[in-house]
Order: sequence, then C-alpha cells, then structure tokens
Amino acid sequence: MKPRTESIEYKTYFNSPIGLIEIFGSDESIKRVSFVEEKFDSEFLTNDYVKNCALQLDEYFYGGRKEFELNLNPNGTEFQKKVWNELLKIPFGYTKSYLFIAKMLGDQLAIRAAAKANGQNPISIIIPCHRVIGSDGSLTGYAGGLWRKKWLLEHEQKYCGGEKQLELLL
Repeated sequence: MKPRTESIEYKTYFNSPIGLIEIFGSDESIKRVSFVEEKFDSEFLTNDYVKNCALQLDEYFYGGRKEFELNLNPNGTEFQKKVWNELLKIPFGYTKSYLFIAKMLGDQLAIRAAAKANGQNPISIIIPCHRVIGSDGSLTGYAGGLWRKKWLLEHEQKYCGGEKQLELLL
C-alpha cells in the first residue's frame, strides 16, 4: 500500500461587490468558496485553480459568465453531495424550491434534510444554493446572509432578461 500524501491547500481572496470571498483549493480542484469579513492570513500559497476560480467569479459578478467551468471537490456526506449535484443543475437566473430538490432526490419527505445540506454547501455561488427558495417564493436561509441571497438573485435576473424564472414542483 502506498503511503498517502496530504494535498497542499491553496487559497486566495476575491473582493466581490457583496463582500470578501475566500477561495480554497487543492492541486486538482476547488474545495471551498465562502464569504469572510477579513483576510485571515497575510501569507498564503496560491495556484492556477484558485486564481481561475477568482477570475470566473469576477466574470460572473460583472455579467459575463453564467456557468462556471471548474473542477469542484467539496467535502461532505454522500447525501450532501447528491443535494449539491442537484443544485448544479439549476440554471443561471432560475430558482427552485427546497421541495423540488427533495423530489429530485426521490423523496419529498427529505425536504428538511435537503434544506440542511443546502445550507451546508461549502462552495457558495458556484454551487448555487442561493437559487433555492421556499415553495411560496420566499427567500429563506443563506449562510452569506439573506441580503446577499437577494442581491445574487436580482443580479442574475438582470443578466437573463429580468423575467423571474421560478419553477416549483408541487
């Protein structure tokens, strides 16, 4: 058995219109993208994966990117990863309900578990948990704050023709 070597963790920071974003990656993928109040490290290693992620976020925020092209590898349970994979299917400018996500997983009774996994998404914006709303159209929960969720949804509406694209499966 080969000895397992730990991957080096890389990071960078991106100043977005809605706050500072910290991007973590490995040699092969993006592991975490989250809002932070300040830079925690003044010295850190960076690589092409995290730099490319910051570039794609910049393009997203300034209206030039609707889909991300990044290798993602978030840490989570198998169930969480299934939920996050469903989130990746929600197109730019569209919203889905938590109930819709649960039904896509094959169990509408899993709505709370799906909502909890949505809230534990470690790769904000790119895995678009902000596109999941209540069945009644209300904005509910967002780790980055509801004001950011509202901003992101309005931002996407601005660049997809302004028409709300709410799809609910009841």
